[in-house]
Amino acid sequence: MTELGPVAWPPSPISTERLVLRGSAARDRAAFIELFTSPEVGTYVGGPRPSDALEREMPEVPGRRPGVFVVELDGTMIGMITLDRRGTARPSRVRPDAGDAELGYMMLPAAWGRGYAAEACTAVLDWFAAALPSEPLALCTQTANDRAMRLAAKLGFTEVERFQEYGAEQWLGLWSSVTQSS
Repeated sequence: MTELGPVAWPPSPISTERLVLRGSAARDRAAFIELFTSPEVGTYVGGPRPSDALEREMPEVPGRRPGVFVVELDGTMIGMITLDRRGTARPSRVRPDAGDAELGYMMLPAAWGRGYAAEACTAVLDWFAAALPSEPLALCTQTANDRAMRLAAKLGFTEVERFQEYGAEQWLGLWSSVTQSS
């Protein structure tokens, strides 16, 4: 998140049954480049980026900012989870007066279909609920992204609206620790 308020970053690593979620490190650079240059990963996020440009532009420790969790399996980065603020200029928001907190994630294709995204996102939702208990969390994805739509439902996001952005229909869902515990 651009502004985490009183939340210290990075938090202590979060361990799940199979994964560790942690802040980024220099050893993750190659995986970040692979993630952003992957045609499969880029399908619903604007396409892959050119690897030569990323090699030049990516810092030694990529993703070192509040809101970025590296998803690690057996000591290797397999993806990332992000918490960011939706810009108030975006076409759809949950709260019209403030930048909504938004969950995002990207996993390397080799990690798809094994439940890692659900496991990692669930851990981040638990962390978010403890860190910012009264704040709702948004998730936005293209409606054409069947996997992301299924995961949003599994995680407990409920549809707020659909709208056009980036030349495609988008789905905006909302999650709240208050409604999850009711």
